[in-house]
Amino acid sequence: MSTEPRINDRIRVPEVRLVGPSGEQVGIVPLAKALELAQEYDLDLVEVAATARPPVCKLMDYGKFKYESAMKAREARKNQAHTVIKEMKLRPKIDPHDYDTKKGHVVRFLKQGDKVKITIMFRGREQSRPELGFRLLQRLANDVQDLGFVESSAKQDGRNMIMVLGPHKKKTEAMAEARALADARKAERQGRTTGPDAEGDEDAALEAENAALEAEADEADTDEADEADVEDATEVEQPAEASQDA
Repeated sequence: MSTEPRINDRIRVPEVRLVGPSGEQVGIVPLAKALELAQEYDLDLVEVAATARPPVCKLMDYGKFKYESAMKAREARKNQAHTVIKEMKLRPKIDPHDYDTKKGHVVRFLKQGDKVKITIMFRGREQSRPELGFRLLQRLANDVQDLGFVESSAKQDGRNMIMVLGPHKKKTEAMAEARALADARKAERQGRTTGPDAEGDEDAALEAENAALEAEADEADTDEADEADVEDATEVEQPAEASQDA
């Protein structure tokens, strides 16, 4: 069944409650009169409330109305946040360097407005020392307390111990800051093109960006080879406010 409203000759009722182009109430008029006014204003007669008695119709540019509605829907989708739960796995006797690396990932996730599920994996005799995992989770929570909070306290789950960290920053705020930073960098690069050393500065900036991307790729490859790698949980699409309150 089509959800498009009936317009012009598709409207099949003897009379309608007519609303003018500026939202003014014209009143109940015969359908023929409403169509005549639509032709006079060079507009469409659009049925906006089909269940009313008589149906409510409005004089408007239907093509423009559809375009504006599509743009609003697109903007709403653009600003819609996705609640993503990242997972970080650690061992109870993790090396200090590895801990700093994993903590860096957690910091990045929280800055992006994502939740992080921390999993401590016990093996063999380590299972008899759950306090090691608990202390490690407490240490991590304290290290990132400026960016996130403990949403779900540490719980034993078989051979694993799990804790969930939630971000202080909303997902939409993180997205807005990221867009603003990207726009600022773009404006800075464009500003450099007007200077005497524009070409050299731009080349240096591109080289720096490429080096950063290569470093990130190398780091990602290293993480994939690690058994305690970052794993993404299923993405759940929902409004940002709902994700914050969850």
